[in-house]
Amino acid sequence: PDGQRTMNTFLGAAGELHDHDINTALVSQAKILYGEGYMWDLECTKKALRHAFAAARQAGTKIAFTLSDVFCVERSREDYLRMIREDFDILFCNHDEARALYPNRFFEDILSELQGQCEVVVVTCSEKGSIILTDTEWLEIEAVKVSDVVDTTGAGDLYAAGFLYGYTKGLALKACGELGSACASQIITHLGARAKKPLKQLLAA
Repeated sequence: PDGQRTMNTFLGAAGELHDHDINTALVSQAKILYGEGYMWDLECTKKALRHAFAAARQAGTKIAFTLSDVFCVERSREDYLRMIREDFDILFCNHDEARALYPNRFFEDILSELQGQCEVVVVTCSEKGSIILTDTEWLEIEAVKVSDVVDTTGAGDLYAAGFLYGYTKGLALKACGELGSACASQIITHLGARAKKPLKQLLAA
């Protein structure tokens, strides 16, 4: 009834990504390289991501990463904690993933722990909106209300897409969060994780 669904992750061809598949020239031209926790599973994809991260750091490309799912965090917690400290500029996670990252701790303490570990940390909290953390800021962004939540699959990815769009345009973090919320609100109103109308129209509004 709340739109939460069981998802059986299948990486498909992405599970065959190797380091030689990484276009380092493209990475060096990008403002942001975006990685997913789902990819931090197989040794070949880990190697590919490490190669991409190295190319990004050398070029000054910022690295954004999403923890993807609680089971990803539980399997790779120590790697994630290290990469949060050493590699990522922007971290995305939801409320449950943050709790899995620091088990048996109060949520407010987890936020305090994450604050300052990356340039920007974004924690999404479903209908309660999101929290954006920097060294000096703690911003609370309201969720965009919708009349009917059908399927929450893809909401985190669409939030990240809207946020990063705003970030690459040089918008204030609050505006980036609001764009993320707007994109996420569209995807939860129908089945599937692909938008049914152009997000450019939404972002332009």
